[in-house]
Amino acid sequence: MDTPMRTSDGTSDSISFAIVGSGGAGALTAGAILLEAAGKAGWYGIMNRSVGPQIRGGEAAALVRLSTRPVDCMMESFNFLIAIDWRNADRFAAEMPLAPDGLAIGDPAGGDVPALVVDSGATVAQTAMKELAGSIAGGRGNMIAAGIAAGLAGLPVDDVMSVVAAKLKNKGDDAVEAGRACVSVGMREAQELGRSYPLEQPKTADTGRWLITGNEAVGLGAVRGGIRFAAAYPITPATEVLEWLAPALNKVGGALLQAEDELASINMAIGASFGGRASITATSGPGLALMVESIGLAVASEVPVVIVDVMRGGPSTGIPTKSEQSDLNIAVYGCHGDAPHIVVAPLSVADCVFSAQWTVYLAEAMQTPAILLSDQSIGQARALIDRPADIAFVAKREVLEAAQGQTYNRYALTESGVSQMAIPGTAGGQYTADGLTHTVKGIPSSKGSDHQNQLDKRRDKIEKFDYGNHWAEMESGGGSDGNEQFTILTWGSLAGPAREAVQTLAEEGITVKLVAMRLISPFLKDKLLAALEGSQRILVVEQTHSGQFHEYLRAKCDLPGDVRHFHRPGPRAIGPAEICSQIQDWKAS
Repeated sequence: MDTPMRTSDGTSDSISFAIVGSGGAGALTAGAILLEAAGKAGWYGIMNRSVGPQIRGGEAAALVRLSTRPVDCMMESFNFLIAIDWRNADRFAAEMPLAPDGLAIGDPAGGDVPALVVDSGATVAQTAMKELAGSIAGGRGNMIAAGIAAGLAGLPVDDVMSVVAAKLKNKGDDAVEAGRACVSVGMREAQELGRSYPLEQPKTADTGRWLITGNEAVGLGAVRGGIRFAAAYPITPATEVLEWLAPALNKVGGALLQAEDELASINMAIGASFGGRASITATSGPGLALMVESIGLAVASEVPVVIVDVMRGGPSTGIPTKSEQSDLNIAVYGCHGDAPHIVVAPLSVADCVFSAQWTVYLAEAMQTPAILLSDQSIGQARALIDRPADIAFVAKREVLEAAQGQTYNRYALTESGVSQMAIPGTAGGQYTADGLTHTVKGIPSSKGSDHQNQLDKRRDKIEKFDYGNHWAEMESGGGSDGNEQFTILTWGSLAGPAREAVQTLAEEGITVKLVAMRLISPFLKDKLLAALEGSQRILVVEQTHSGQFHEYLRAKCDLPGDVRHFHRPGPRAIGPAEICSQIQDWKAS
């Protein structure tokens, strides 16, 4: 299933590379050159990275998929594995299985080939990358590896050389010339290997395609949505959100402040929002755990704030550099008491722009905390995408202009559940904002009636809000059987692999519907059941060990038809072939 699809002229529409090496060997740089050169040539692609948890050293791999069509995930196995060296590769070789007809290329001076590679059945070839690089003044083995990969993919030489020059220009002309010379040698070596999967030539030239990571796309969506303040405490794999926001906010009159820890970050963001600035912070699971008390404060005081959680493998420190969807429970249920809030999950790198902008809009419109639940697999993935459309969602908070002699009730009970929020300094708009149960004016109260009224208010504003059709994406593969008896129900980053599985199954004549949930909380039961109407067999897919998404669904509604559940933890991402196998086996049973 992961062998590249051949066109009539023998070219491919999709191929995958794993470029590996020890920390500092430059594997990620080689992968970035390959992806960017493909973009210049008019192709699409995506690059994930797999690194160890060590601060320095350890293992590193660039996982690159190139395609003639937009792609949101990696292929299940790799056509080519290029090892700059084999040191520490045994730690993560299982994450990059080679296709049976694949090719592993290693340096004989780079250590022993891992048993997993030898046992894969793939062909193993030797190329003296270190020696070849040493024959060029200033040469590096990763540039040889980049040239080999580019040659195997059939990328245009001019595009590759242009990217190399751009990547190395800050190091001077000598470095650029050395890099180009190494890439030329690598491309010649690729020809000697006698194995290639040249991509089909693009039908149209690049017309403004973007090269962006999910974390950068989240930052862009947040700024488009009106975010003007960010409080930052770095944590893998969310740090790039904050790094992107730092200069971007300055350009639009905003600011980013690095705090001393996650507790300070969330409280700074809440404080800035209370003062009238749409605000955001970004973290991962351990940081979110520290923030939940303050998220409850924002719920009770009805202060909008956006919290980006780029999930990683847990619990505790877990595997900070690998992806998982296991923060679902804490994102939905983590606050103490009844604390309704928003949870949104982007469905792809490109969707991070829309989902982040929409999340800001929801938080501001409903004056509530909103968690954007991304993960490492899309947050740190770099993808070639078509330019996202500009959308109209801009933060719009219902603000008190002036009390004008009238009594101002900050927490007035309204039909929508949303009441006017006074910015500090508004004439007649003084009120108390804290975490205590309060009256409509904001005065602390222990009366049962006040408690009930404010709980109802905070619930109603979220449940009554019109989320439109953005709560999920749905599509059908259009198989020849004409009967959508199968449905894949998933969420977040697994939408990409599921979508590709639907397309593959359609080519086999199996019609499968996809329902990928973007809005996780509140749970729109009626909309989900309407989307699943007529589904006879539903496959729930998620990347967790305990099946958190499936349990969440079961707690909220009775799914129709026969339901099966496919889940497993990271670090290896669930791919399209695994999902296809689940449907194929089910159909055959």
